[in-house]
Amino acid sequence: MTPKPSICDLTAKTLAGAIVTGEFSSRDAVEAHLVRIAEQDPQLAAFITVDAEGARRAAQICDAAPAPVGPLHGVPVGIKDLTDTAGLATTYGSVLFRDHVPAEDDLVVARLRRAGAIILGKTNTPEFGFGAVCTNKLCGPTRNPFDPALTSGGSSGGSAVAVAAGMVPLAHGTDFGGSVRTPASFCDVASIRPTPGRIPSPRRPLGWDMLATHGFLARGVDDLELALSVCAGGDANDPLSAGVINDDRSLAGRPRIAVTPDFGVATVARDVRERFATACDALARIADVMPSWLDCSGAIETFRTLRAAHIANSYGELLRTRRAELTPTVIWNIEAGTKLSAEDYLNAERRRTAIYRSFRELFTRADLLVAPAASVFPWPNEISDVTAIDGTALETPIDYLAVTFIVSLVGFPVLTLPVRREEDELPFGIQIIAPPRCESRLFAFGRAIENELGFSHLRPPL
Repeated sequence: MTPKPSICDLTAKTLAGAIVTGEFSSRDAVEAHLVRIAEQDPQLAAFITVDAEGARRAAQICDAAPAPVGPLHGVPVGIKDLTDTAGLATTYGSVLFRDHVPAEDDLVVARLRRAGAIILGKTNTPEFGFGAVCTNKLCGPTRNPFDPALTSGGSSGGSAVAVAAGMVPLAHGTDFGGSVRTPASFCDVASIRPTPGRIPSPRRPLGWDMLATHGFLARGVDDLELALSVCAGGDANDPLSAGVINDDRSLAGRPRIAVTPDFGVATVARDVRERFATACDALARIADVMPSWLDCSGAIETFRTLRAAHIANSYGELLRTRRAELTPTVIWNIEAGTKLSAEDYLNAERRRTAIYRSFRELFTRADLLVAPAASVFPWPNEISDVTAIDGTALETPIDYLAVTFIVSLVGFPVLTLPVRREEDELPFGIQIIAPPRCESRLFAFGRAIENELGFSHLRPPL
């Protein structure tokens, strides 16, 4: 007889339904996940802060409610510790903010709470989200549940591990250059980086900045779609949320899938290319697969320039006043933007526009674009940066993210799914990319390949 699954094995959607029908209480769900955290987190370091008492109080409110609070009624979730949570420490992964307790929730957190989600704690991140390994002076490294000697990826590694290990069924993340997608690939979970503005950030200082977005990590597509549905929606103080041309459509018949292992410019490891080719062969069973025809020349230099300018603008004052307390990775990231000129910035924006239009042209002939979700497999936590791939030296510590940050550059939504693998193989994921505001197309195709190709999460051998 197949054993009854643990509460911690259930998806967020299934768990919410079970709580509504009375099979479990919200308190049952919270206590089960707190036990899992107590068992696994001392080894894995997925959480910076666990708010057990706050979660119990929230569960009590859910259990006493006369009707379901919302679609995530009673479901425990993790919030990446770059995002403000009212009354709960938000460190941004930095000792400078170890005692910082925000007075207000970030909008994404407020919307999760209104949907009935229970905030179980804050997940680990490198300082200010800058780092290939998910570690900082407060916590970490966050260890990969499939091999604790290896990295979980940055910078939403805490959220990816919390989901993979069953500490929460759903976790929030943020993604600048690949920060939900790389950890998802390394930890065998699914992720969504939606169109910038789909989840508003009304307090973002640079309102038209589309490089960074909120996102989610889960063990399946349905949970990602549910999370996005409760957090999406416009806000007058976020200009990106006002609206984007929407050309979403259902995928009738065999989808047309353009594929690229490297966008023509990224350095990608040979073993990743092999796994990606195998994934494309599987996709060809249910879709018409064709090579992509994108012009991404200059994309790496363009992203470096724009990223550096944004980071220097946001954190330059900290470098001037608190340099000794910052990690070397943060210092490098800030200094990279201090010597840029206005002409450098605008030339990068010009090239970015050309790359965006190349993506738009591709989607006149293809329904979706598929690429690897990481250029390498997870490496040992003791190695702080990827400096070379297959013996080819990389110019900067962020260049190994080119397969993900090129998509950030143009602002197209991305669903990441783990590919089918043997239990002795390391996790590996693919990016499935659609035009802006076409997340429903991603979810529909994602469900198809979960069900028909087995592109889905395998539990780690905890």
